[in-house]
Amino acid sequence: MRIQAYGERALLVDLPDLDAVHVLADLLAATGDPRILDVVPAAETLLVVVAEPGDLAGVAEVVAGLDTSTSTKHHELAEPVPIPVRYDGADLDAVAEATGLTRTGVVERHAGPVYSVDFMGFLPGFAYLSGLDPVLHLPRLETPRTRVPAGSVAIAGERCAVYPRESPGGWRLLGHTDVVMFDLAADPPALLRAGLRVRFEPIGAPR
Repeated sequence: MRIQAYGERALLVDLPDLDAVHVLADLLAATGDPRILDVVPAAETLLVVVAEPGDLAGVAEVVAGLDTSTSTKHHELAEPVPIPVRYDGADLDAVAEATGLTRTGVVERHAGPVYSVDFMGFLPGFAYLSGLDPVLHLPRLETPRTRVPAGSVAIAGERCAVYPRESPGGWRLLGHTDVVMFDLAADPPALLRAGLRVRFEPIGAPR
């Protein structure tokens, strides 16, 4: 573990892997330390935001004293968040052709696993999900779209995601959901957060 200041009110913690990131995030949340305003997980780092610049040293000591070698994995006991999907995405046929599957086969492979939310990024409410069937591991589009509709369910590389709002994007679109992924009026605004699990539920036949 390496801890360094990240500006005047944050610490950046380098960790060996994603499991250690999630464990440290859970441990920090369990402390209830009022000096810690937020923790932001990434693939191998954790950003710890503190209330005041003078809190950096004390919070760094707290972080350094936590043991990330034993995972609690308590999030794995929670029921997956269900996300209903209509598989009508613009890239469904291309994904079927690239993988040698039928449209129905793509849907079955995509909806079969339980996914884990590894970290958030790109857009508010955009969750990077792991657990995608290896058969569906395809690269991003060579030319990104200038407009991807909100609610688009997409894949790229080893990951899956749902676009929380309309934006440009280069992920391959398999379908869409009407579930609101990010709502400023909600508490919390984002439906998903790092450590949760997700299951996609097909609506009707692929078309």
